[in-house]
Amino acid sequence: MSGKIPLTKRGAELLKEELQRLKSVERPAVIAAIAEARAHGDLSENAEYDAAKERQAFIEGRIAEIESKLARAQIIDPATLDADGRVVFGATVEIEDLDEGKTMTYQIVGDDEADLKQGKISLNSPVARALIGKFAGDVVEVITPGGRREYEILDVRYE
Repeated sequence: MSGKIPLTKRGAELLKEELQRLKSVERPAVIAAIAEARAHGDLSENAEYDAAKERQAFIEGRIAEIESKLARAQIIDPATLDADGRVVFGATVEIEDLDEGKTMTYQIVGDDEADLKQGKISLNSPVARALIGKFAGDVVEVITPGGRREYEILDVRYE
């Protein structure tokens, strides 16, 4: 995969923290577990050894994945955006579901940061794609798995 990956400043910080933990805590722990399992002798029927080697492969794969993402990251600090009220990556958007009268607030983030429970939706989600480029007061139509929805943009913030 090539190309830049958009990440909020906070998302990049979280990835860096995970990378640090994997390298300084997880990796040494799995190396110790492999050494201990080796000490038990016959590796052909050693479940602890197999589990530790599997865990090591996962950790090394995740380290490589994070390092690649950070190397390609385009880090965006929402607080420094000046998009003249337009919905852009990193913006926090308050919308009202015109069918249900329900108000929701979402921040538009990269795929890795998306977490609906925390109000963070992926830039590639149908709702985010419909909101990008619009302004407060605009009404957008979104085709969701649950059907067609209409949302009014109530507020756009960069925080």
